[in-house]
Amino acid sequence: MNERLLKMNSTAHTASGVGGCLNETMSPTPLTSFIALTLLLATAQSAAAIQTAPSAEIVTGSATEVTVTWQPASVPQGTLFRVTVTPDAGSVDQVTGVFADERLHFEPGLDGSLVALAAAPIDTRGEEDLRLEVRAGEGGSETMVLPVPIVEGDYRMQELTVAPEFGRPQPAEIQERINEESARAMSVARRSHDTPRMWEPPFVAPRESQITSGFGHGRIFNEQVTSRHMGTDFRGAVGAPIRAPARGVVALVDAFYLGGNVLYLDHGGGLVTGYLHLSEHEVEEGEIVEPGQVIARVGATGRVTGPHLHWLVRYGTITVDGMSLLELE
Repeated sequence: MNERLLKMNSTAHTASGVGGCLNETMSPTPLTSFIALTLLLATAQSAAAIQTAPSAEIVTGSATEVTVTWQPASVPQGTLFRVTVTPDAGSVDQVTGVFADERLHFEPGLDGSLVALAAAPIDTRGEEDLRLEVRAGEGGSETMVLPVPIVEGDYRMQELTVAPEFGRPQPAEIQERINEESARAMSVARRSHDTPRMWEPPFVAPRESQITSGFGHGRIFNEQVTSRHMGTDFRGAVGAPIRAPARGVVALVDAFYLGGNVLYLDHGGGLVTGYLHLSEHEVEEGEIVEPGQVIARVGATGRVTGPHLHWLVRYGTITVDGMSLLELE
Protein backbone atom coordinates (compact mmCIF):
# COMPACT_ATOMS: atom_id res chain seq x y z
CA MET A 1 0.00 0.00 0.00
CA ASN A 2 1.32 3.49 -0.72
CA GLU A 3 0.38 7.12 -0.25
CA ARG A 4 -0.98 7.39 -3.79
CA LEU A 5 -3.27 4.47 -3.12
CA LEU A 6 -4.76 6.14 -0.08
CA LYS A 7 -5.28 9.70 -1.32
CA MET A 8 -8.82 10.74 -0.39
CA ASN A 9 -11.34 13.52 -0.88
CA SER A 10 -14.13 13.37 1.67
CA THR A 11 -16.95 15.02 -0.32
CA ALA A 12 -20.34 13.40 0.48
CA HIS A 13 -22.93 12.49 -2.18
CA THR A 14 -26.66 12.71 -1.57
CA ALA A 15 -29.84 12.57 -3.61
CA SER A 16 -33.56 12.21 -2.99
CA GLY A 17 -35.55 9.11 -3.88
CA VAL A 18 -38.41 6.85 -2.92
CA GLY A 19 -36.98 3.57 -1.72
CA GLY A 20 -35.41 3.69 1.74
CA CYS A 21 -34.45 1.54 4.68
CA LEU A 22 -34.97 1.96 8.36
CA ASN A 23 -31.51 1.94 9.71
CA GLU A 24 -28.31 7.51 8.79
CA THR A 25 -25.95 13.01 5.19
CA MET A 26 -22.80 14.13 5.96
CA SER A 27 -21.56 16.99 3.79
CA PRO A 28 -18.03 17.71 5.04
CA THR A 29 -15.93 20.37 3.37
CA PRO A 30 -12.98 18.67 1.63
CA LEU A 31 -9.85 19.19 3.70
CA THR A 32 -6.57 18.44 2.04
CA SER A 33 -4.01 19.90 4.40
CA PHE A 34 -1.75 17.82 6.59
CA ILE A 35 -0.89 17.97 10.27
CA ALA A 36 2.78 17.23 10.73
CA LEU A 37 4.35 15.68 13.75
CA THR A 38 8.14 15.49 14.06
CA LEU A 39 9.38 12.74 16.32
CA LEU A 40 12.96 11.93 17.28
CA LEU A 41 13.01 8.37 18.52
CA ALA A 42 15.17 8.13 21.58
CA THR A 43 17.58 5.34 22.46
CA ALA A 44 17.07 3.37 25.61
CA GLN A 45 19.84 5.41 27.25
CA SER A 46 18.43 8.86 26.43
CA ALA A 47 15.58 10.58 28.19
CA ALA A 48 12.98 12.19 25.89
CA ALA A 49 12.09 15.82 26.35
CA ILE A 50 8.57 16.65 25.16
CA GLN A 51 7.52 20.03 23.76
CA THR A 52 4.24 21.19 22.25
CA ALA A 53 3.44 23.30 19.21
CA PRO A 54 0.12 24.62 17.82
CA SER A 55 -0.37 21.65 15.48
CA ALA A 56 2.33 19.18 16.53
CA GLU A 57 3.86 17.38 19.45
CA ILE A 58 7.65 17.10 19.33
CA VAL A 59 9.55 14.30 21.06
CA THR A 60 13.30 14.92 21.18
CA GLY A 61 15.88 12.17 21.44
CA SER A 62 19.00 10.96 19.66
CA ALA A 63 17.89 8.50 17.00
CA THR A 64 15.68 8.49 13.90
CA GLU A 65 13.57 11.52 12.97
CA VAL A 66 10.12 10.75 11.53
CA THR A 67 7.11 12.79 10.45
CA VAL A 68 3.56 11.65 11.22
CA THR A 69 0.75 13.16 9.16
CA TRP A 70 -2.95 12.57 8.75
CA GLN A 71 -5.21 13.71 5.95
CA PRO A 72 -7.48 15.59 6.05
CA ALA A 73 -6.10 17.71 8.89
CA SER A 74 -9.55 17.91 10.52
CA VAL A 75 -11.42 14.66 9.96
CA PRO A 76 -15.21 14.69 9.33
CA GLN A 77 -17.29 12.47 11.59
CA GLY A 78 -18.07 9.08 10.09
CA THR A 79 -15.32 8.98 7.45
CA LEU A 80 -12.14 7.10 6.63
CA PHE A 81 -8.83 8.93 6.67
CA ARG A 82 -5.13 8.20 6.14
CA VAL A 83 -2.28 8.14 8.68
CA THR A 84 1.30 8.26 7.31
CA VAL A 85 4.57 7.80 9.18
CA THR A 86 7.59 8.95 7.15
CA PRO A 87 11.22 8.68 8.34
CA ASP A 88 13.17 11.89 7.72
CA ALA A 89 16.45 10.12 8.42
CA GLY A 90 17.32 6.46 8.89
CA SER A 91 14.48 3.95 8.74
CA VAL A 92 11.45 2.81 10.69
CA ASP A 93 11.12 -0.91 11.29
CA GLN A 94 7.52 -1.06 12.50
CA VAL A 95 4.56 1.10 13.44
CA THR A 96 1.57 -0.09 15.41
CA GLY A 97 -1.37 2.03 16.41
CA VAL A 98 -4.92 2.41 17.65
CA PHE A 99 -7.55 5.02 16.80
CA ALA A 100 -11.05 5.07 18.31
CA ASP A 101 -10.33 1.65 19.87
CA GLU A 102 -9.63 0.05 16.47
CA ARG A 103 -6.27 -1.37 15.44
CA LEU A 104 -4.39 0.32 12.60
CA HIS A 105 -2.63 -1.76 9.96
CA PHE A 106 0.46 0.04 8.65
CA GLU A 107 1.92 -1.10 5.35
CA PRO A 108 4.79 0.20 3.17
CA GLY A 109 4.08 3.39 1.25
CA LEU A 110 6.15 5.79 -0.82
CA ASP A 111 9.70 6.86 0.11
CA GLY A 112 9.98 4.43 3.01
CA SER A 113 6.78 5.64 4.67
CA LEU A 114 4.24 3.45 6.42
CA VAL A 115 0.53 4.11 5.77
CA ALA A 116 -2.70 2.99 7.46
CA LEU A 117 -6.42 3.58 7.22
CA ALA A 118 -8.32 4.86 10.24
CA ALA A 119 -11.96 5.72 10.86
CA ALA A 120 -13.63 8.54 12.79
CA PRO A 121 -16.86 7.47 14.56
CA ILE A 122 -19.94 9.48 13.64
CA ASP A 123 -20.60 10.44 17.27
CA THR A 124 -17.08 11.71 18.05
CA ARG A 125 -16.86 15.42 18.84
CA GLY A 126 -13.81 17.63 19.29
CA GLU A 127 -10.77 15.37 19.25
CA GLU A 128 -9.92 11.67 19.24
CA ASP A 129 -6.53 10.35 20.33
CA LEU A 130 -4.26 8.62 17.81
CA ARG A 131 -1.98 6.22 19.69
CA LEU A 132 1.19 5.06 17.96
CA GLU A 133 4.27 3.04 18.79
CA VAL A 134 7.17 3.63 16.37
CA ARG A 135 10.14 1.24 16.36
CA ALA A 136 13.41 2.21 14.70
CA GLY A 137 15.87 -0.65 15.09
CA GLU A 138 18.66 0.15 17.54
CA GLY A 139 17.11 3.58 18.05
CA GLY A 140 14.51 2.01 20.31
CA SER A 141 10.85 2.96 20.22
CA GLU A 142 8.50 5.76 21.18
CA THR A 143 4.87 5.57 22.25
CA MET A 144 2.85 8.71 21.63
CA VAL A 145 -0.69 10.04 21.89
CA LEU A 146 -1.69 12.59 19.27
CA PRO A 147 -5.05 14.47 19.29
CA VAL A 148 -6.78 14.35 15.88
CA PRO A 149 -9.41 17.10 15.33
CA ILE A 150 -12.85 15.76 14.38
CA VAL A 151 -15.34 18.12 12.71
CA GLU A 152 -19.11 17.71 12.69
CA GLY A 153 -21.11 16.63 9.69
CA ASP A 154 -24.26 18.28 8.36
CA TYR A 155 -27.11 15.87 9.08
CA ARG A 156 -30.78 16.12 8.09
CA MET A 157 -33.91 14.58 9.57
CA GLN A 158 -36.23 12.43 7.43
CA GLU A 159 -39.74 11.17 8.20
CA LEU A 160 -40.67 7.77 6.80
CA THR A 161 -43.83 5.67 6.93
CA VAL A 162 -43.47 1.90 7.05
CA ALA A 163 -45.54 -1.16 7.90
CA PRO A 164 -46.79 -0.81 11.51
CA GLU A 165 -44.88 -3.84 12.78
CA PHE A 166 -41.59 -2.16 11.77
CA GLY A 167 -42.38 1.29 13.15
CA ARG A 168 -43.10 0.53 16.80
CA PRO A 169 -40.97 -1.02 19.58
CA GLN A 170 -40.45 -4.71 18.93
CA PRO A 171 -41.68 -7.57 21.13
CA ALA A 172 -38.97 -9.07 23.34
CA GLU A 173 -38.46 -12.13 21.13
CA ILE A 174 -38.10 -10.04 17.98
CA GLN A 175 -35.71 -7.63 19.68
CA GLU A 176 -33.64 -10.59 20.84
CA ARG A 177 -33.40 -11.77 17.23
CA ILE A 178 -32.41 -8.27 16.07
CA ASN A 179 -29.69 -8.07 18.73
CA GLU A 180 -28.32 -11.51 17.83
CA GLU A 181 -28.18 -10.66 14.12
CA SER A 182 -26.45 -7.35 14.85
CA ALA A 183 -23.88 -9.17 16.98
CA ARG A 184 -23.16 -11.61 14.14
CA ALA A 185 -22.58 -8.75 11.69
CA MET A 186 -20.27 -7.00 14.16
CA SER A 187 -18.37 -10.26 14.65
CA VAL A 188 -17.52 -10.21 10.94
CA ALA A 189 -16.19 -6.67 11.40
CA ARG A 190 -14.02 -7.59 14.39
CA ARG A 191 -12.55 -10.65 12.68
CA SER A 192 -11.53 -8.56 9.68
CA HIS A 193 -8.61 -7.18 11.69
CA ASP A 194 -7.14 -10.70 11.57
CA THR A 195 -7.72 -11.15 7.82
CA PRO A 196 -4.76 -10.14 5.62
CA ARG A 197 -5.53 -7.15 3.45
CA MET A 198 -7.06 -8.23 0.14
CA TRP A 199 -8.06 -4.86 -1.33
CA GLU A 200 -6.35 -2.37 -3.60
CA PRO A 201 -7.84 0.98 -4.67
CA PRO A 202 -9.54 2.26 -6.70
CA PHE A 203 -12.80 0.91 -5.30
CA VAL A 204 -15.87 0.10 -7.41
CA ALA A 205 -19.29 1.53 -6.52
CA PRO A 206 -21.73 -1.31 -5.77
CA ARG A 207 -24.29 0.42 -7.99
CA GLU A 208 -23.98 3.16 -10.61
CA SER A 209 -27.49 4.38 -9.89
CA GLN A 210 -28.70 7.46 -8.01
CA ILE A 211 -28.12 7.69 -4.28
CA THR A 212 -31.53 8.09 -2.68
CA SER A 213 -30.39 8.54 0.93
CA GLY A 214 -26.92 9.41 2.14
CA PHE A 215 -24.99 8.46 5.24
CA GLY A 216 -25.73 10.25 8.52
CA HIS A 217 -29.40 11.23 8.11
CA GLY A 218 -31.66 11.14 11.15
CA ARG A 219 -34.78 9.01 10.70
CA ILE A 220 -38.25 9.27 12.30
CA PHE A 221 -40.46 6.26 11.60
CA ASN A 222 -44.24 6.63 11.84
CA GLU A 223 -43.69 9.49 14.31
CA GLN A 224 -42.49 6.98 16.90
CA VAL A 225 -39.02 5.56 16.33
CA THR A 226 -35.95 7.74 15.76
CA SER A 227 -32.63 6.38 14.46
CA ARG A 228 -29.69 7.34 12.28
CA HIS A 229 -29.14 6.02 8.76
CA MET A 230 -25.75 4.31 8.95
CA GLY A 231 -25.35 3.52 5.28
CA THR A 232 -25.86 4.68 1.70
CA ASP A 233 -29.01 3.81 -0.27
CA PHE A 234 -28.74 3.24 -4.02
CA ARG A 235 -31.79 3.26 -6.29
CA GLY A 236 -32.55 0.00 -8.10
CA ALA A 237 -35.36 -2.22 -9.33
CA VAL A 238 -35.75 -5.69 -7.89
CA GLY A 239 -33.16 -7.92 -9.52
CA ALA A 240 -30.73 -5.14 -10.52
CA PRO A 241 -27.07 -6.21 -10.11
CA ILE A 242 -24.86 -5.31 -7.14
CA ARG A 243 -21.08 -5.45 -7.53
CA ALA A 244 -18.18 -6.02 -5.14
CA PRO A 245 -16.15 -2.83 -4.55
CA ALA A 246 -12.89 -4.71 -4.03
CA ARG A 247 -11.41 -8.15 -3.58
CA GLY A 248 -12.67 -9.94 -0.49
CA VAL A 249 -14.15 -13.07 0.98
CA VAL A 250 -17.87 -13.65 1.53
CA ALA A 251 -18.10 -13.73 5.33
CA LEU A 252 -21.87 -13.87 5.93
CA VAL A 253 -25.02 -14.60 3.91
CA ASP A 254 -28.34 -14.78 5.74
CA ALA A 255 -31.88 -13.41 6.17
CA PHE A 256 -32.12 -10.77 8.93
CA TYR A 257 -35.27 -9.31 10.42
CA LEU A 258 -34.49 -5.66 9.69
CA GLY A 259 -31.90 -6.03 6.93
CA GLY A 260 -33.79 -8.70 5.03
CA ASN A 261 -31.49 -10.80 2.87
CA VAL A 262 -27.95 -9.65 3.70
CA LEU A 263 -24.42 -10.29 2.51
CA TYR A 264 -21.15 -9.17 4.12
CA LEU A 265 -17.70 -9.09 2.50
CA ASP A 266 -14.49 -9.18 4.53
CA HIS A 267 -11.82 -7.29 2.56
CA GLY A 268 -9.17 -7.76 5.26
CA GLY A 269 -7.11 -5.26 7.21
CA GLY A 270 -10.21 -4.24 9.18
CA LEU A 271 -12.33 -3.31 6.14
CA VAL A 272 -15.83 -4.80 5.71
CA THR A 273 -18.73 -3.96 3.38
CA GLY A 274 -22.37 -5.01 3.80
CA TYR A 275 -25.35 -5.30 1.44
CA LEU A 276 -28.93 -5.26 2.78
CA HIS A 277 -32.51 -5.85 1.51
CA LEU A 278 -31.35 -8.17 -1.29
CA SER A 279 -33.67 -10.21 -3.48
CA GLU A 280 -31.00 -12.86 -3.99
CA HIS A 281 -27.28 -13.50 -3.67
CA GLU A 282 -24.93 -14.74 -6.40
CA VAL A 283 -22.08 -15.94 -4.15
CA GLU A 284 -21.72 -18.22 -1.13
CA GLU A 285 -19.95 -17.92 2.22
CA GLY A 286 -16.22 -18.56 1.91
CA GLU A 287 -16.09 -17.58 -1.77
CA ILE A 288 -13.43 -15.10 -2.93
CA VAL A 289 -14.85 -12.23 -4.99
CA GLU A 290 -13.09 -9.78 -7.29
CA PRO A 291 -13.66 -6.04 -7.90
CA GLY A 292 -16.74 -5.44 -10.05
CA GLN A 293 -18.04 -9.00 -9.71
CA VAL A 294 -21.83 -9.30 -9.40
CA ILE A 295 -22.43 -10.62 -5.89
CA ALA A 296 -26.16 -10.01 -5.34
CA ARG A 297 -29.39 -8.44 -6.64
CA VAL A 298 -31.39 -5.46 -5.42
CA GLY A 299 -34.50 -6.33 -3.41
CA ALA A 300 -37.06 -5.02 -0.94
CA THR A 301 -36.69 -7.50 1.92
CA GLY A 302 -36.66 -6.55 5.60
CA ARG A 303 -37.66 -3.11 6.88
CA VAL A 304 -37.88 -0.97 3.75
CA THR A 305 -40.09 1.56 1.97
CA GLY A 306 -39.26 0.21 -1.48
CA PRO A 307 -36.62 -1.71 -3.47
CA HIS A 308 -33.06 -0.39 -3.16
CA LEU A 309 -29.58 -1.36 -1.97
CA HIS A 310 -28.55 -0.31 1.51
CA TRP A 311 -24.74 -0.35 1.44
CA LEU A 312 -22.65 -0.08 4.56
CA VAL A 313 -18.90 0.22 5.09
CA ARG A 314 -17.09 -0.53 8.34
CA TYR A 315 -13.56 -0.22 9.58
CA GLY A 316 -13.56 -2.65 12.46
CA THR A 317 -16.79 -1.93 14.29
CA ILE A 318 -16.91 1.74 13.17
CA THR A 319 -19.49 2.35 10.44
CA VAL A 320 -18.39 5.09 8.02
CA ASP A 321 -19.67 6.91 4.95
CA GLY A 322 -19.14 4.61 1.98
CA MET A 323 -18.40 7.61 -0.21
CA SER A 324 -15.16 8.17 1.73
CA LEU A 325 -14.12 4.64 0.69
CA LEU A 326 -14.90 5.21 -2.98
CA GLU A 327 -12.80 8.39 -2.95
CA LEU A 328 -9.63 6.57 -1.87
CA GLU A 329 -7.10 6.30 -4.70
